[in-house]
Amino acid sequence: MIVFRYLSREVLLTLSAVSAVLLVIIMSGRFIKYLAQAASGLLDPGSLFLIMGFRLPGFLQLILPLGLFLGILLAYGRLYLESEMTVLSATGMSQQRLLGMTLFPATLVALLVAWLSLSLAPQGANQFQLLLNKQDALTEFDTLEPGRFQALRDGTRVTYTEHLSDDRVNLGGVFITQKNVASDGKDRGISVLVAEKGRQEVLADGNRYLILDNGYRYDGNPGQADYRAIQYETYGVVLPKPDVSDEVTDRDAISTRVLMASDDVRNHAELQWRLSLPLLVFIVTLMAVPLSRVNPRQGRFLKLLPAILLYMAYLTILIAARGALEKGKLPVALGLWWVHGIFLVVGLGLLYWEPLRLKMASRRSAQEVTRG
Repeated sequence: MIVFRYLSREVLLTLSAVSAVLLVIIMSGRFIKYLAQAASGLLDPGSLFLIMGFRLPGFLQLILPLGLFLGILLAYGRLYLESEMTVLSATGMSQQRLLGMTLFPATLVALLVAWLSLSLAPQGANQFQLLLNKQDALTEFDTLEPGRFQALRDGTRVTYTEHLSDDRVNLGGVFITQKNVASDGKDRGISVLVAEKGRQEVLADGNRYLILDNGYRYDGNPGQADYRAIQYETYGVVLPKPDVSDEVTDRDAISTRVLMASDDVRNHAELQWRLSLPLLVFIVTLMAVPLSRVNPRQGRFLKLLPAILLYMAYLTILIAARGALEKGKLPVALGLWWVHGIFLVVGLGLLYWEPLRLKMASRRSAQEVTRG
C-alpha cells in the first residue's frame, strides 16, 4: 500500500507539472491569436478572457492524456535511474503489477477526460460559438478605438476617429473611406467622408445611423482627376443592423446526447472521437509503463523521443481515421476502434517483450553453463 501511494503520487505530481506547462504553451498561442483579432477589430477585447475560459475544457481533454503519458515516462524513468525500480523488482514487483498500480491514477485521468470530452468541452464550445455569433453582429463602431483605423470584415469600409465618448455615441475628427460596388459587382470607385464630429442614432424600428456634422464627401476613382467634392452640414450613413444568430453549426459544440440520437455519419465520427479520448488514456498508459524502463547507464531520456513519436503516430492516425470516417470512407461499425486495437497490440507487445527477452536470455545462459 505504501508503494502504491508512492507511485501514484509520483505519477500524479509529474502529470500535473507537465500538463500545466503544456496548457500554458497552448493557451498562450491561442491568446495571442485572439489578441491579434481583437487588435484588428474582429473581437471585443473585453471578451478575450471569457473566450479562453470557454476553450479551456477543449484544451484539457487533449493535454491530459499526453501529460499522463509523459508523466509516467518521467516519473518511472527517474525511479529506474535511481535504482528504486531495481529494488522494487527484487521484492517481486513485475511489469504487470506495476501496470496494475499505474492504472489507478490512469482511471482518475480517464474519468476526468470523459467528463471533459462528453460534457464540459461541448458546452464550452457551444458558448464559444454563441459568443462569436454575437461578435459577428457587432458593427465597426462597437469595436472602434480612437486613434486607430478600423476595417469592416469584408474590407469595404475603413473608419477612423480621433475621439470617442465613453458611451460610444459621440465621435470627433471622423474619417471614413468606403468602396462603392454596384449591384452587378462593378467597382464604382470610392467615397471619402471627413467630418468635424459625428454621433450614432438608433431609430424606433431598430435601424442605426451615423450622423456626421460639418464635413466633406469626396467621390471618384483612384488615379483619375474626376473627383467630386460635396460640403455638408449634416450627413447620414446607414449602419448594418445587428443580426445575432443562435444557430450552432460546429460539431464539437453539439451535445453528446444529440450526437447519440443522430444518424449523420459526421455526428457519429464526432461521438466516436469523444469516446476515444478516455480510451486513449488507458492505451497510452499500457505503452508508457514498459517504455519508461531504462538502464541507469543510458539515462532517463533515452526512450523519451521514440515514445513521443509513438504517441504522435497514435494521435495522427486517430485524427486521420476520424477524417476518413466523416467523409464516409470508413464504415461506422469499424470507425476509430481499429486504431485503438492496433496500439493496444503494440502496448501488449511492449509490456511482454522485455520479460520474454530476459527469460530467453536466461535460458540460453543456463544452457551454456550446462554445456560447459
